[in-house]
Formats: sequence, C-alpha cells, structure tokens
Amino acid sequence: MGTFSIWHWLVVLVVVLVLFGGGGKISRLMGDFGKGLKSFKKGMKEDDVAEVDAAKESPQAIDSDKAEIVEATSEKDKAANG
Repeated sequence: MGTFSIWHWLVVLVVVLVLFGGGGKISRLMGDFGKGLKSFKKGMKEDDVAEVDAAKESPQAIDSDKAEIVEATSEKDKAANG
C-alpha cells in the first residue's frame, strides 16, 4: 500500500491528458476568462454612467392638455378591420 503501481500512474496520466490535453486549452480558457472579466467591468462602468445621467435629468410634468393621443392598433388589427 506504500506506492502506486504503474496502472495507477497510467490512469492518472490518461485523466490529465483528457482534461488538459494539448493545443493550449488552458491558455485559451484563461484568455476567455480574462475577456469575460473585462466585459463585466465594462458593463458595470456603463451602468454607473447611466445612473449618473439619470440622476442629472430632472423629472418633467406632463400637461394633459398638450399630450398627444396615440392610437395603439397593431398591423394585424388594421389588416383585419380593413
């Protein structure tokens, strides 16, 4: 029970090769991870800018006399009604 046999080492080697195989899989994986982090940071920065812009805008009252009345009919309704 002291040391592993050759079969144990072969199984470990096969598992490692299957998981980490050649072709730079780890470097591609880490590159994708870095791109994801960069995209996340950019999205968070855009959210912060949007919140600041929204805070700068003052709310405006809607005057009901000047408000437009918009007819809300879809293209299907127009076609069905003639």
